[in-house]
Amino acid sequence: MASDDTTLNDNQYLTFVLENELFALNIGSVREVLELTSITKVPRTPEFIRGVINLRGRAVPVVDLRMKFGMGETRRTVNTCIIIVEVELDGEATVLGALADSVQEVYEMESSQIEPPPRMGTRIKTEFITGMGKSGDRFIVILDINKVFSAEELTLAADAGRGQPVAEGREVAVDAGA
Repeated sequence: MASDDTTLNDNQYLTFVLENELFALNIGSVREVLELTSITKVPRTPEFIRGVINLRGRAVPVVDLRMKFGMGETRRTVNTCIIIVEVELDGEATVLGALADSVQEVYEMESSQIEPPPRMGTRIKTEFITGMGKSGDRFIVILDINKVFSAEELTLAADAGRGQPVAEGREVAVDAGA
């Protein structure tokens, strides 16, 4: 039998903004949220891999979700943050940071509030969208972080995080109900 905590986490999502659109990740894949800190660029990586940050002495790759989704580069503002997530790569957990314009809240949605991803035609891939939630009159695009990046892209990101010198950064943990 599943514990109550597991059941609760299945319905909880961290909502965040990318270019005025609301997105969400299942809280189970989110480790913490950090203030934007200095990112060390790693040469010869794709543009959407912005570099690495120092997370308690470990180099963690940072990806720009706006760039990955064709929305342009994330701009540094007072609300810009890095969402630390855990993704599966070849059966192993890989930690990476995802830039977001801002983080909103941990939002609870029942499965009845989530519609299947829209069908956009055969040329547009939407397999990384788990579903479409609703908050008032706004849609929330629920992402499957394990499917946003290809295995090759995740390998590049993981490689960027190995053995790179990085500057010390400020961290702010957000209680995401973990």
